[in-house]
Amino acid sequence: MRLLPNERTARYWQIGLLLALLLFWHVISRDQQVAFFMGEPVQVAGRIWSWFLPVGISPNALFPDGLRGNADIYHHLGTTLLETALAFCIGTVLGLCFGLWLALAPTASLILDPYIKAANSMPRVILAPIFALWFGLGIWSKVALAVTLVFFIVFFNVYQGVREVSPVVLANARMLGASQRQLLRTVYLPSATSWVFSSLHTSVGLAFVGAVVGEYLGSARGVGYLILQAEGTFDVNTVFAGIVVLTAFALVLDGLVGFVEKRLMKWQPRSGETEKL
Repeated sequence: MRLLPNERTARYWQIGLLLALLLFWHVISRDQQVAFFMGEPVQVAGRIWSWFLPVGISPNALFPDGLRGNADIYHHLGTTLLETALAFCIGTVLGLCFGLWLALAPTASLILDPYIKAANSMPRVILAPIFALWFGLGIWSKVALAVTLVFFIVFFNVYQGVREVSPVVLANARMLGASQRQLLRTVYLPSATSWVFSSLHTSVGLAFVGAVVGEYLGSARGVGYLILQAEGTFDVNTVFAGIVVLTAFALVLDGLVGFVEKRLMKWQPRSGETEKL
């Protein structure tokens, strides 16, 4: 009998691995040459601490750099999160709609196939200057770039999920008199749901990537803008602090997607339950 993994034990191992990596980072960063390129975890924590402190409070007792609270981080972070959320929602809706449409329209799919493959093969980052020209340097140029990253992930997963529907199930549903709308609601969408959520977990990170890259190429606000400014002054600790903050919020959004997935996918057996059967 196979031993199923213990979730609590796995959590302990995950925390232990994180602490070991931080300890290793701290040890090697004692060398100033290494610290110049890799930063110091204590100083990175100090940057994050100072960002989220109320203005004027100094954590000198813990971090000797004289860092003080900076309320601007909330404006920068709010801008990046807004761009990410808009891109994630718009890209997901467009990918879902176009994926369903082309999966259910073989003729249109055949005609548009080379154009879709060409658009997917294009390095979307090169579109950033075009979007900046079209939409200006506000949030919408960043949203447009991030949408192009999210759209294709969702589109191909929905398209494949609908195409994977069992012909036997479709034939039985049609024999029972199901209309096309009923097939869409009771057969196609449930079949594609697991594919959709699989793509959404990847899309969260890509939405952040699109927003931050757009801020790199032209912006006066956002966490990507802060990281770019820090790179210009060789402040590697602030660069890593920005990366940590973005990663933390990406994990939060991914957790929200996972929560919604569990609520909507109760009918699907878990891997552990499948193995028991």
